[in-house]
Amino acid sequence: MLYTAFDIVPSPKGASTHILHNIRGLVDAKYEVHLITPNDGLLPVEDTIEGARVTRITQDLAQNFLARAAHFGRSILAHLALHSADYNAIHYRNVWDGLHIAQNKKRFGYKTIFEVNGLPSIELKYHYPGLDPGLLSKIKEQEIATLHLSDAIICPSRVTRDYIASLGINRNRVTVIPNGVSASDFSPSPLPAREGRTPVMLYIGTLADWQGLEIVIKALPKILEQQAVRLQIVGRGRSRQRKLLAKQIRKLGIEEHIIVQPAVPHHEIPALISQSDICVAPLGLNDRNVTQGACPIKILEYMASARPLLASNMPIVRELVREDVDGLLFSPNDPDDLARQALTLLNDIELSKRLSETASKRALTKFTWHESQKKLVKAYEKLIG
Repeated sequence: MLYTAFDIVPSPKGASTHILHNIRGLVDAKYEVHLITPNDGLLPVEDTIEGARVTRITQDLAQNFLARAAHFGRSILAHLALHSADYNAIHYRNVWDGLHIAQNKKRFGYKTIFEVNGLPSIELKYHYPGLDPGLLSKIKEQEIATLHLSDAIICPSRVTRDYIASLGINRNRVTVIPNGVSASDFSPSPLPAREGRTPVMLYIGTLADWQGLEIVIKALPKILEQQAVRLQIVGRGRSRQRKLLAKQIRKLGIEEHIIVQPAVPHHEIPALISQSDICVAPLGLNDRNVTQGACPIKILEYMASARPLLASNMPIVRELVREDVDGLLFSPNDPDDLARQALTLLNDIELSKRLSETASKRALTKFTWHESQKKLVKAYEKLIG
């Protein structure tokens, strides 16, 4: 089978982690997998990862995102024109190549599976605020066409499934496969001692506008009024996003209490989490989180590592977290409520320990990559036997 993804693999992004675990599950189930992704100019053009053959498409990094995405789609179609007979099924994660693949399935004779994690008609405006709304409408039309043409659809949350159903797709065609966590990478460790050190609140993830980082920034002065704390932000962001974040921090005069670091390789994340006192997922109240949905890998990694979790109270979080059992939830977009819940955790070490322990057990039993892989293989078996 062919697996296409317009994502750099490997990379620190959650998408890369997800793709690698999907491939591992398929290879372990004896599928012969060929992954095609774009090249960042540093990785080899031909490679082997997790037992799968990898081909990376050269891209012109001077071009804008949409031009590179269109080039990737054309490259996949050109590959299929020569090699379509090699594949029983094609698995794609976006419309840039997915629409072409789905439109040509009868001509080439393969089955198709659309993995919907994020839809550009919803997400692109957060990365590129100046995008023409007409262009986004056109992209949405392509998404709907790709959904209708695909033989099978998988997504990571019930919220996402409901959104797909709202576009006219029979919900019985959509299989929910939550993201996971690996016990070999993320395992519980004792909370750091509080005495003689400043507690650390940790955020790991992209600096995308939907992540709600401005909420935790606004909450920090309210926390500092009662408790010394340091906020550590580790993530990948565009220049615009980094400048905006720095401006928000300067405006509140809290530079000395915040560390902003670039993204780190995935294998370095467990050590960062183990040095923290609270892990935050301040997801914003917006259509990306509320309408489209997601399954934040960071939340599962925080939970598995047995760290007190502080997250926005919204459906995509409640699919993973039991409120007041696995973590504390705050009203989305409410810095006062975030500060209140953060202080609860900082002032009650026994509560922090209890929440951490139950969260770790839940993540490492219910939300593992092994469980996700089993569900993915089952979807494949249903599709192609």
